[in-house]
Amino acid sequence: MINVTKTYLPNIDKYKSYIDEIYTNGQLTNNGPLVQKLERKLEEYLGVNNVILVANGTLALDIAYRVLNLTGDVITTPFSFVATTSSIVSNGLNPLFSDINPRTFNINPDLIEEKITSKTSAIVPVHVFGSACEVEDMQKIAKRHSLKVIYDAAHAFDVQYKEGSILNYGDISTLSFHATKLFHTIEGGALIIKDDELANKARRLINFGINNTGEIRDLGINAKMNEFEAAMGLCVLDDINLILEKRKINYNNYAQALSGLVQLQEKNNNSSSNYAYFSIVLGSERQLLSIVQKLNKMQIFPRRYFQPSLNKLNYVEQGQICPVSEDISSRVLCLPLSHSIEEKDQNIIINTVLETL
Repeated sequence: MINVTKTYLPNIDKYKSYIDEIYTNGQLTNNGPLVQKLERKLEEYLGVNNVILVANGTLALDIAYRVLNLTGDVITTPFSFVATTSSIVSNGLNPLFSDINPRTFNINPDLIEEKITSKTSAIVPVHVFGSACEVEDMQKIAKRHSLKVIYDAAHAFDVQYKEGSILNYGDISTLSFHATKLFHTIEGGALIIKDDELANKARRLINFGINNTGEIRDLGINAKMNEFEAAMGLCVLDDINLILEKRKINYNNYAQALSGLVQLQEKNNNSSSNYAYFSIVLGSERQLLSIVQKLNKMQIFPRRYFQPSLNKLNYVEQGQICPVSEDISSRVLCLPLSHSIEEKDQNIIINTVLETL
């Protein structure tokens, strides 16, 4: 069986050596030494300050909204995984959807300002499939209207923009380290916060609002990463260059075979690629469903990332129309891509797509 992705599992003896450390010191959670070590290593590797590890990427978004005291309306993209929107709603905020660029699949900055009102407190863009948003445009819009910017960077691990990490843009960037991601901690996520005071607040919020002296300062929750997950992250990070190298080869196999025959995502010219996803846009939903059916019969399972367009969810303000996102979401398909997919299997997938066009 070939799924849309495959979890990278590092050398088991290396992982066991970290487990031995956990058993020796007896600390399983509550900001243990492996969590602290992984935070330091990620800050160094990614070129960012204040990496704050949490239990998952959705909680990272949740904490970001709490840290910035958001209220009212939040402008976001309809083309993303559901957690981008559900985390907004669960924090008592109202998502207002601004349509996407049909080529990049990222939120279209030209359409954002018409959505801004006195109730708007923030913009939440997504670096879709790891390709950077127009971050300078976002920064200008936010400055003009005194808005916060939180980037859902779940797909953007190790993505560079111009001279540094894409994670350095905005007030906060959030990452997902779920097992389906190219870098993972089994379950997990992180916030990247430039402002030290906000970072300290986030550390309190992930620990029930408790500060270093045991005083309850804020209304917090339990969002901490545990030591076993941090151990996995330390092992995977050691192998990250190998993972990226193999994914690049497999990504390029698809690109060479399908470029010009199906619509591919247009990448930001200032952004590097981490080869996290390979998406194609078919001519119609019927064509897409035919490809999925044929591949499923061969135990190959691509995935419809992202479908439906999130403005169609039944728990958001109704009547929001995003024609580009609605169209793309009906025709986009992510093909299986991982560090270990074999070329012969890619050829089967490629030929199935080509036969159906």
